[in-house]
Amino acid sequence: MKNLAFVVFIILIVLVLSLYLVCFQVRETESALVTRFGKTQRVIRKPGLGIKWPAPIERLYKFDSRWRVLDADLNETTTKGAVPIIVNTYVVWKIADPLAFFNALGTVREAKLKLLNQISDSQNRVIGQHAFGEFVNSDKSKIKFQEIEEQMRRELTKAIGNDYGIEVNRLGIKQLNINKDVTKDVFARMRAERNRRTQATIAQGNALANTIQSDVDAKRTELLAAAEAKAKAIKGQGDAEAAQFYKMLREDPQLAMFLRDIEALKKTLEKRSTIVLSADTEPFKLLKRLPDISPKDPNKISD
Repeated sequence: MKNLAFVVFIILIVLVLSLYLVCFQVRETESALVTRFGKTQRVIRKPGLGIKWPAPIERLYKFDSRWRVLDADLNETTTKGAVPIIVNTYVVWKIADPLAFFNALGTVREAKLKLLNQISDSQNRVIGQHAFGEFVNSDKSKIKFQEIEEQMRRELTKAIGNDYGIEVNRLGIKQLNINKDVTKDVFARMRAERNRRTQATIAQGNALANTIQSDVDAKRTELLAAAEAKAKAIKGQGDAEAAQFYKMLREDPQLAMFLRDIEALKKTLEKRSTIVLSADTEPFKLLKRLPDISPKDPNKISD
């Protein structure tokens, strides 16, 4: 009985070892490659269980298919105007084609070395096409970081192609440094540019202020002239009416005062109003009786 149990135990161990040697699992984040005597047998891209012949007949190679971030070393390069800058770039990449990756590179270490070489070439080629002001500028609209990064990514993708089984998602500038001499020149140019823009803004403001002041002065002169003309016209009309009244007053004072009272009474009663006054108050006593007035010169009145 004990011998039977031992035999069963040995059989189980052999089965487990056999399954371990011939079975494998591909996870969601992986892709796999199976070779037979060094030649590619099949590529597995979907997760799940698989079966293969034990080594050395068939071998299994697994690759992490997730996105990776590779930081390049600091590298000094020059811009279009021969201004030296130090940039630190990074690239986001992944293994897209396990078969091409295995045949061209084989390992992730070799892939990183290849990418670093190509990144250096791409960034030197692209940065040399752009002026320093597109990297550092007081005017944000002139900075073209995103365009430069996208151009470097396209250059890197073109250089790698489909031969290495690598897909590049993004290439960006992580850090940008400038030496002290260049920094002084840059800040001097930035201060000069800022002063120029300040002077231009002040000049524009002064010009606008002068224009507004000129318009105000012109309108003021026009309004004063119109008001003065109107005042002269009113004064002339008043002088004419006053001269006529003074003339009448000299010729017949009693009649002139009577006419003045009539005019005042007319203006007072022109609108509906309630006034509580004595009946003998000037000029309301005219409502009771008319004064006995006879013109000194009837001929002039009839005229």
